Amino acid sequence: MVGISIRDLVVRFGAATAVDRASLSIEPKEMFLLLGPSGCGKTSILRAVAGFAEPAAGSIRFGDEDVTRLPPHARNVGMVFQSFALWPHMTVAENVAFGLREQRLPRREIGARVDEALASTRMQGFGPRRIDELSGGEQQRVALARALAVRPRCLLLDEPLASLDAPLRRSMREEIRRLCKSFGLTTIYVTHDQKEALAVADRVAVMQKGRVLQVGSPAEVYRRPRSRAVAGFVGETNLFEATVTSTDATAVALASAVGPLVATADQTFAARPGERVWISVRPECLHPAAPGAVNALRLRRGDTIYLGEIAEHHLRAGEQPLSMYELNPRARPAPDAEAVVRVDPADVVLLPFDEAAGA
Repeated sequence: MVGISIRDLVVRFGAATAVDRASLSIEPKEMFLLLGPSGCGKTSILRAVAGFAEPAAGSIRFGDEDVTRLPPHARNVGMVFQSFALWPHMTVAENVAFGLREQRLPRREIGARVDEALASTRMQGFGPRRIDELSGGEQQRVALARALAVRPRCLLLDEPLASLDAPLRRSMREEIRRLCKSFGLTTIYVTHDQKEALAVADRVAVMQKGRVLQVGSPAEVYRRPRSRAVAGFVGETNLFEATVTSTDATAVALASAVGPLVATADQTFAARPGERVWISVRPECLHPAAPGAVNALRLRRGDTIYLGEIAEHHLRAGEQPLSMYELNPRARPAPDAEAVVRVDPADVVLLPFDEAAGA
């Protein structure tokens, strides 16, 4: 399958800039997620790749071919929309065959490809049914089958699970990944759901205000965010200010809003003594500890939210709130009691200080 190269892409709608000089490289057969809040430009990138939005600047290449100005029908991409965009007056088989008929393929080949696409999406026998006779998950499979039937060079998915309920979303995201990997498809998948992105992606691009903030594996983006914006958007985290007091080859000492801390020196951001930084500590990285342990913090307990498999404890160091997750909770602690917790130095993540972010 083809790789996709996006270079310095700009997409504008009137005076508004939806995508601001975005550059991305998607490897052949890779499942690449565009993640960000509504209005950040991720769908505009997808539409530009599909040919539905004309770039104001920049280029898009499929392998060695420049497709920046090609019309959509000449790009041979499969696209699945949030609404599924199925024809209600057509049967399942007719919907799947729609793109093949547009290609004017022989009837026998169309029938064979429809059967193959329905089988691959586990929809054998559904061909004669009407769309309104299907569940949401079945409609999603039909939309996928229609995209796969044209044997696209790449697959583009725009919030494909947004209209499904939570249990179905979980099962369908696994199904979509299975299909993309079994077909060896280069896939760009747009979502605002962080867990969906982390569960499905080979790599993730986090976007904000039309710009790409960070690209990496799900683990890299989650464990080692490079900015406060990424840390705050991808999963839950505790963010607070600190000042670097000293550094050496292995550790960074910090005076923070929650007390003295030590971080490992192998950070993506190298801070200097005297420099202000943001600290990110994930709630699951805080653990009960004995006083005197490395990075032990004396905190006051607030409310506890029971979530079944975990409890979310609200804590406070002076005016600084913190959250801590407890796996398999058995009791609800008393509010206002003292709690001593610690964080491993490897889980203390340093981020560049941004005055605007602190406002």
